Amino acid sequence: MMETPAMGRIKVNMTLDAQIADEARALGLNMSRLAEAAIEQAAKAERNRLWRQQNAGALETYEAEIAGEGPALARYRSF
Repeated sequence: MMETPAMGRIKVNMTLDAQIADEARALGLNMSRLAEAAIEQAAKAERNRLWRQQNAGALETYEAEIAGEGPALARYRSF
């Protein structure tokens, strides 16, 4: 996760659909916390996607090895 130097909270400007914002206010939802959680989740998903993309060759090689030779130490399994 990217960190700010002070590791505190910062103000940002966002634009939202007016109807969505009105409904969130009416329901007493904390839009800042909801936006933060959604952005954090999106950032995690993107980091994972990038990692899989960057490591695709190694993952394919490993999958081929497992398909051909089976899992490591499989002969020692008792189940």
